[in-house]
Amino acid sequence: MAKLPKSPSMDGLKKRIRDHRQAESDGFVRSRYVLSREEARAKAREWFDAWPKAAYWTEVESWRLDEDGRIEFTMRRLSSAD
Repeated sequence: MAKLPKSPSMDGLKKRIRDHRQAESDGFVRSRYVLSREEARAKAREWFDAWPKAAYWTEVESWRLDEDGRIEFTMRRLSSAD
């Protein structure tokens, strides 16, 4: 009767999952939008009005202009102000 090989350790996978979850939970809330220039400005203003930059570190994290002339951008803010 042949012996079955020992199951591989799950420690590496567990570490990768834990590291990934910690990277995601950096305390910021993010939302991605693809809007026309005017709509993008209005959406960013909405965020800054609702969550002031000084308290929530609100910012446009990244943005780019797509082929259709629309703005693709990510807004970021802290989940709560202390």
